[in-house]
Amino acid sequence: MLGDFVRGNPEGRWSADIVNGIRLHRFVDSYTDSHPMLTDAKVFFSQRTRRFAGIALDVFWDHCLATHWHQYHDQSLASFARSTGNSLLEAQQADFPQTYLAVVSRMVQGQWLESYQEMDNIHFALERISKRRPKFEPVAECAQVLDAHYHELNQCFEQFYPTLIAASKQFQSMQSL
Repeated sequence: MLGDFVRGNPEGRWSADIVNGIRLHRFVDSYTDSHPMLTDAKVFFSQRTRRFAGIALDVFWDHCLATHWHQYHDQSLASFARSTGNSLLEAQQADFPQTYLAVVSRMVQGQWLESYQEMDNIHFALERISKRRPKFEPVAECAQVLDAHYHELNQCFEQFYPTLIAASKQFQSMQSL
């Protein structure tokens, strides 16, 4: 998550594990944003909402992962969210961006990972994002697209996610060389 809050080269600012995590996060974002399957999924969005489709789809992929969690992890989502949340809170450092620290705290307290199983919470998340800046207003409208094309977008996730896992593992193995 820290990768969303840190700009520039993280090298020398934190431990190798944290730097590698930031790099992996950036790789996942880049791979996802440029993948043809996900580019094709943006066709469902209107001209007004298309520029925000990446944000909406990112939140929707969280929903898909939460609802299909058992296919990708032996540990229950609740148990994983609890242990990961505790780890994130324990690993906080004073030099982490304040916005990151605040989001992690709200995420853990609000049990966001588990809540994303319900589409109402995806709608709520998109609504919150739409209020960050006036130009983000169309993000809330993306919820209608997700609902209208739920089945197709869910299928896209099921086809895409295994390729993302494989690409991420390959990226990590190349980082350790």
